[in-house]
Amino acid sequence: MTTDEKKDGVLLSVRDLKVWFPVKKGVFGLTVGYVKAVDGISFDLMRGETLGVVGESGCGKSTTSRAILLLNKPTGGEILLEGKDIRNMSGSELLAYRRKVQVVFQDPQASLNPRHTVLEILTEGIVYHGLCRKEERRARAAELLASVGLPDTILDRYPHEFSGGQRQRLCIARAIALKPELLICDEAVSALDLTIRAQVLDLLTDLKKKLGLTLLFITHDLGVVQHVADRIIVMNRGKIVESGTCKEVLGNPKEEYTKRLMAAVPVIGKPLA
Repeated sequence: MTTDEKKDGVLLSVRDLKVWFPVKKGVFGLTVGYVKAVDGISFDLMRGETLGVVGESGCGKSTTSRAILLLNKPTGGEILLEGKDIRNMSGSELLAYRRKVQVVFQDPQASLNPRHTVLEILTEGIVYHGLCRKEERRARAAELLASVGLPDTILDRYPHEFSGGQRQRLCIARAIALKPELLICDEAVSALDLTIRAQVLDLLTDLKKKLGLTLLFITHDLGVVQHVADRIIVMNRGKIVESGTCKEVLGNPKEEYTKRLMAAVPVIGKPLA
């Protein structure tokens, strides 16, 4: 693969992905059926773009992200990063994959170890992966804080001392510490109030440009996705029901489900051209 192809090609490819959970009943726990949380979806994520995954709670969007993160075992299909199926990875290859793909979850308080200082939170991963010597970690942590708009005077403080927006900035700083190629944002701003939400969205957009990140942005909020995504896929009951650019999907939705989503959560911000 040439440098240009790596820069402009497909970073992540999902092919016929299925994640089914067995339903068990009876004394012997016999499987009587399956909950088809994700049921045969396919999409490509181009290097350098932001793909929004939208749908109501239970539609399968977060299960998809957890499968990509190897937190949920796929029942079938393929997840390819730069052409390599992640399910066949092990050892050093798997370790490298976990560096390349990082995540920011919805609840920053639950994502941060309350017993660790900011310094420990930000540098544990980079020291483990050999990206920073222990004697350099304070300077590296200060750089990471600056990149998310926080002062280095907080390095010795603990997560409970910060607001929700500040904690989410810490989660973002920790995620970019490993210099990932793909950042998954799973409802990353849904727990924040509107003003803080807008600030964090601006931060993610800025970091994407500065660091050359590719984003998979998962949300139920069509107003949010309009501001960050290049393309959108809409999920319902484990399947993709509509996809396209923001203009195509939000400006002229074809599926009734998408129209209902737009009616339930009005799109905010500038109207689509």
